[in-house]
Amino acid sequence: MKTGSLTPKDHDRDAAGLTYVYPVVSRRSGGVSIGINLNPNNACDWHCAYCQVPNLVRGTAPEIDLALLERELRGFVHEALHGAFMERYVPEGCRQLRDLAISGNGEPTSSGQFDVVVDLIGRVMREVDLVGAIPLVLISNGSYVGKPTVQRALRTMATLGGEVWFKVDSVTEAGSKRINGVTLSERGIRDKLAACAACCPTWIQTCAVAWDGLPPDEAEQGAYLEFLARLAADRVPVLGVRLYGLARPALQAESTHVSRLTEDWMAGFGHRIEALGLPVRVTP
Repeated sequence: MKTGSLTPKDHDRDAAGLTYVYPVVSRRSGGVSIGINLNPNNACDWHCAYCQVPNLVRGTAPEIDLALLERELRGFVHEALHGAFMERYVPEGCRQLRDLAISGNGEPTSSGQFDVVVDLIGRVMREVDLVGAIPLVLISNGSYVGKPTVQRALRTMATLGGEVWFKVDSVTEAGSKRINGVTLSERGIRDKLAACAACCPTWIQTCAVAWDGLPPDEAEQGAYLEFLARLAADRVPVLGVRLYGLARPALQAESTHVSRLTEDWMAGFGHRIEALGLPVRVTP
């Protein structure tokens, strides 16, 4: 473990000196999150302008050393629960394990072993009585949610008290191209989100940023709010929206365009989402 305390502004995947497992102090979780990084090759099918991953490349997750992942996870969970980790590295007020999070340096569901990994995590959680005590969170862009093995894994997550944080930063083709580096259709986003929510409790996770100093325009905001309204009308069972802003430096070439929005803007947009009847958690 590197020296110094963890902070919400430091999500170094190498903090613990491990290949797949890393601890963070998470703003959105309100304490310690144990991350599980299935993309140590820094490969993702998206290329988000605000991404903090260094040397990001297009691609999928590599072959996972399952035995090593299980040893790292079991060992670090034990250290977090029973060792000196919290006292040595975590600021007071944050010394509580809040979740296990399948996240990291790319899209985790791109792993061909994703379902096996979820089974492995479930086995470790049961060993230490974490099922029902903390959630297993998947942070995903939903690209691979149509795969039967991914859907099976999502249903397994649901039995573990899990939830998905499904990335929806924009529902317009221009917005998704600019922010996420991919071209998406509103219908495609909706269908993948609905498929995900049918398998496992799902939050919409939205990173809101200023582009060249300006917030999303009214057309962009309106398209997003109309999308949420149609989800409600179609009874797509999302839990709500996790709206958050930038906390750490982006490391992509496009990052020169992005900056934080004000807390007032974030709060105001959160109120507009709430007016649709959806729960909102805002983390500026």
